[in-house]
Amino acid sequence: MKKKSKQKNIVVIGGGTGTYTVLTGLKQYPVNLTAIVSMADGGGSTKILREEFGILPPGSVRPALIALSNASQTLAELFNFRFNKGSFNGHNFGNLFITALTEQFGSFEKALEEAGKILRIQGQVIPSTLENVRLIAELENGKIVRGETNIDVPKHDGNLRIQKIWLEPEAKGGTILYPPKANPKASSAIKAADLIVIGPGDLFSSIIPNFLAEGMSKALQQAHGKKAYVCNIMTKFGETTGFSAKDFLDTIEKYLGENSIDYILANKTKPSKERVKKYEKEKAEFVEGSLKEFAGRKVKVVRGDFLRKKGFIRHDANKLAKALISLV
Repeated sequence: MKKKSKQKNIVVIGGGTGTYTVLTGLKQYPVNLTAIVSMADGGGSTKILREEFGILPPGSVRPALIALSNASQTLAELFNFRFNKGSFNGHNFGNLFITALTEQFGSFEKALEEAGKILRIQGQVIPSTLENVRLIAELENGKIVRGETNIDVPKHDGNLRIQKIWLEPEAKGGTILYPPKANPKASSAIKAADLIVIGPGDLFSSIIPNFLAEGMSKALQQAHGKKAYVCNIMTKFGETTGFSAKDFLDTIEKYLGENSIDYILANKTKPSKERVKKYEKEKAEFVEGSLKEFAGRKVKVVRGDFLRKKGFIRHDANKLAKALISLV
């Protein structure tokens, strides 16, 4: 009798819409999925809940939970429902629900486990760190920007490049915990992975913060699984203005180490002028890149048509998943 092959372990690192897209596509395949998400989110509903309840950011984990959900569509959509009036104005139901579970069980990790059971998720969602942290950036002119929201939506000159970012720990009982430590479960998942998918997503506010907790970059450097970086299709003003595909990869490897990425998946299909025009107000541009940019480097370039056919200029979940599965 032919022995059944063991299901592959795939870890997806990031946060937000990009991670949601990758997980949605990969969920269609017989693989073990783990999402590792940044704990640097500090805007909107999440900011209020963090300040009032002292919890880790529920808004960071919610998209991954919904992507992996096998519950009814109504329940999944409920987790994304945002109130637009009354005392809950601006709050997301999923954020409130995760906050309530954290209060009930006294643990953010336990809250995620229970939310996962309710949503019948196919896989697991793990915070990159279990410590309360704030994201800090230094711009090329030396200016310091504090907080993920202020990096994500710049009040400063967004044409200035970010030189470096780091995590600033919160005080606990008068003691500063520094540097913030990686979540051991995240490190273990990376160690056991056959494929590690990084991105897509906002480079400095969603992706790289995952590498900044002590032990995370080392775990990724020592991982035996293949590492694939999914490059963004559009730049983001204030974070990656003027970036090419090579700039994205160079920045990732600045934090993970030279030649740490095995594959870069780069979209080659240009969206129509009409679709791009909608992004002009946000000063976002199509990410250019050619094979010549990566000549002489270890990384293998996987170029393909990864673009959604219509709507927002984002990756097509199914096209992307098919390319990623081929790497395992």
